[in-house]
Amino acid sequence: MSETQRWAFPEALQPKADETQFDLARALDAVVLVRVEVPEDAYTAATLGTERLGNGAVIREDGLVLTIGYLISEASRIWLATNRGAVVAGHPLAYDRATGFGLVQPLGRLDVPCLQRGLAADVKVGDSVFVVGHGGRAHSLKSRIVGKREFAGYWEYLLDEAIFTAPAHPQWGGAALLDAQGDLIGVGSLLVQQEVGGETVHVNMFVPVDLLEPIFDALLSTGRSPHPPHPWLGMSTQDPDGKLVVARLSPGGPAERAGIRQGDMVLGVGPTRVNGLSEFFRAVWRLGAAGVEVPLVVARAGDVLKITVKSADRDDFLKKPQLH
Repeated sequence: MSETQRWAFPEALQPKADETQFDLARALDAVVLVRVEVPEDAYTAATLGTERLGNGAVIREDGLVLTIGYLISEASRIWLATNRGAVVAGHPLAYDRATGFGLVQPLGRLDVPCLQRGLAADVKVGDSVFVVGHGGRAHSLKSRIVGKREFAGYWEYLLDEAIFTAPAHPQWGGAALLDAQGDLIGVGSLLVQQEVGGETVHVNMFVPVDLLEPIFDALLSTGRSPHPPHPWLGMSTQDPDGKLVVARLSPGGPAERAGIRQGDMVLGVGPTRVNGLSEFFRAVWRLGAAGVEVPLVVARAGDVLKITVKSADRDDFLKKPQLH
């Protein structure tokens, strides 16, 4: 795993111990590398790959790792590596699709510190923060919060308020976002574009750690959120110029089986007109839990069609983790 050590942020962008209000070395060691292998026949292999690499934050003394869930979806093998050179197998304990959080239980001793969870609600736009990836100070970044707002992802994902930081880095999946006190306030998800000061720039989106507490015990005991799963359609929808266009269909998924086609324009859910991803998802989710019938109104080649999609639980399409 030495290839992860070959790059470094410029020295001026790296956090320094004399500039922080917390034990920087301890915080750096609490972030591990998460390396994942996924079977070639896994449902997510075509979109997320069969070899995935990211980060994870140790949040409990027993080594429990909090990461971003897409890294560990359908994992057959997980390896956790520390800054001190230890490599330990891990078990994908839970993946909550509503928040995007994933939990990995190490199957051996990591022997690293753990991060305390803070409150993302307490930080404001403009506040200085630190993003920590595996690899020590060279892979950590002085940053600032440039936005706290709703985020809708084309893969049927919605957060009422996500955290956005700059400067951006493309490989922050599972990275730890720390506040000025060194407490964990978010987990890295992806690189997106956002308008800042009238200019479109790249920023990183983080899932606020506040969303973990209400579901934490259930994730530990059952591997799932206590809330019923949202109805899943299996269609990736994009909204260029305010129009909702079906960009991709999950093979064998509910939308494909119902006759939805790539390129269809989504106009509404039943009598409800929808004008953006967040409106669309909320309209679908208001109908009930996974399994509910979703009446879509779509435009195709000049025609307006009404197509009812029998939704599903996304997890039913995925390989389940096995404890080796």
